[in-house]
Amino acid sequence: MSRNIAVTKAQADPIEQQSLEIVERKGKGHPDTILDAVVENVGVRLCKYYLDNFGRILHHNVDKGSIAGGRAHVGFGGGELLEPIYICVVGRATTEVFKDGNLIRIPLGTLTLQSMKETLTNTLRFLNPTEQVLMDYKIKPGSTDLTHVFDRAVDDIPRSNDTSFGVAFAPFSETEKLVFQTEQLLNSDAFKKKHPEVGEDVKVMGLRNNNEIQLTVAAAMIAPLIPDADHYHGVIDDVTNAILNQAKKITERGVSVVVNSADDFKRGSYYLTLTGTSAEMGDDAGVGRGNRVNGLITPCRPMSLEAAAGKNPQNHVGKIYNVLAQLIAERVVAEEPRVSEIYVKILTRIGYPIDQPLIASAELIVDNPSSWNDVEKNVTSILDTELADVCSIQQLILEKKARLY
Repeated sequence: MSRNIAVTKAQADPIEQQSLEIVERKGKGHPDTILDAVVENVGVRLCKYYLDNFGRILHHNVDKGSIAGGRAHVGFGGGELLEPIYICVVGRATTEVFKDGNLIRIPLGTLTLQSMKETLTNTLRFLNPTEQVLMDYKIKPGSTDLTHVFDRAVDDIPRSNDTSFGVAFAPFSETEKLVFQTEQLLNSDAFKKKHPEVGEDVKVMGLRNNNEIQLTVAAAMIAPLIPDADHYHGVIDDVTNAILNQAKKITERGVSVVVNSADDFKRGSYYLTLTGTSAEMGDDAGVGRGNRVNGLITPCRPMSLEAAAGKNPQNHVGKIYNVLAQLIAERVVAEEPRVSEIYVKILTRIGYPIDQPLIASAELIVDNPSSWNDVEKNVTSILDTELADVCSIQQLILEKKARLY
């Protein structure tokens, strides 16, 4: 059966030629990113339990949840957490299974809470999940209609769990690279070893206005490691210089950096935390409010508001198609040098085989218009090939080889 594939010429100017760009990335310690990681890891833990015990992934989606920030008193040299951070995972999952005539109950609570604790421990160096976090879950069985859709397949191809779409683009612009790599730098092991005072809650906002790029960086500082204001200012200067030095390797445009712009030195107000995340006091979170599958928030580019984290990787196209679209976009720019920019959009309807979307479209900006026919043919072939292999995305997700936030 032929697939509904459309390859067309993009009508917009290349992003680098547009006068304005806004790009954001929320680092791994930002409450929204923490929550995405929590629900995704719970989902993966469930998948592996289902596979190990029943030989297949059973119906589940744990893609809802919230973080209610705690309350802390912090100053130079330390402080205390007055109220714990509250994290709750919400969703649907298969809770019991008949196997060999016996009813087997899934240890849902144990799996969920173990996964949550491991995620927090691996994300935040200065957070003690046992003492500083209330971990909770509200996961119940799924509705009959969605469970039945999950179990139906056409020639081993799952049917879509939702009417949804995936969106992606490639390549990153200079501003996008700069924002992404700035957060990666500040949260790298090497940087943390040199500057342990910088917490994991790093948020980077980039604005390119013509050829000038402004970066606004919020970096939670670890109060017990900072004895006074002079030390604090020294760390901020080091962060700023590190960002500017890296920026020179990414762009020749002018770059300016402001770190922790809400600080009010006259009033003695500084961005200090005990745990390295604003969730201890100043911020709450919801699943899907953070980075898209490509790791950025890009209001100047097409993007989905779908929360990929926590959805099952077998038939929930809200997850699968966003990953697939990103893989297609990156493959096209890697294999077809005549494409300078690509935008991919894939949509399907609930109950349809996931390899047969309602539409899989690619909008291209091509350097040489005379080569359009060859480019169109090559890109169509890539879309068709990747859709035929869509089920392989499940393993990429289970092995955590696909970025989701």
